[in-house]
Amino acid sequence: MNPEKNITTNLRNSAVRSLVGPEGQFAISGDGDVTFLEGTSSVTDEQITTEMARIQAEYDSQEYARNRKLEYPSIDELVVALYDEDDKAAIEAKRAEIKAKYPKP
Repeated sequence: MNPEKNITTNLRNSAVRSLVGPEGQFAISGDGDVTFLEGTSSVTDEQITTEMARIQAEYDSQEYARNRKLEYPSIDELVVALYDEDDKAAIEAKRAEIKAKYPKP
């Protein structure tokens, strides 16, 4: 499966799950068609598309946090900084630099 199709399929699945709730039962075909199983209220393609857009926008809005996490000091570095004031100052400076590099929107 190509990666873009896989992402779209996962996004569609997340959108339907969000709309039908944790108890809702459904199946999504390889073509993206949704079948709602017994006892699950169906939703429209328009509702699914709108929910996909909402989920994608929420994901996109957190890009700064994902970028920060990649560059923040490791747990090992933080543990060492607990016992060494020089390391602690360096860690605080690094965190401030990363926050400035990737500000909250």
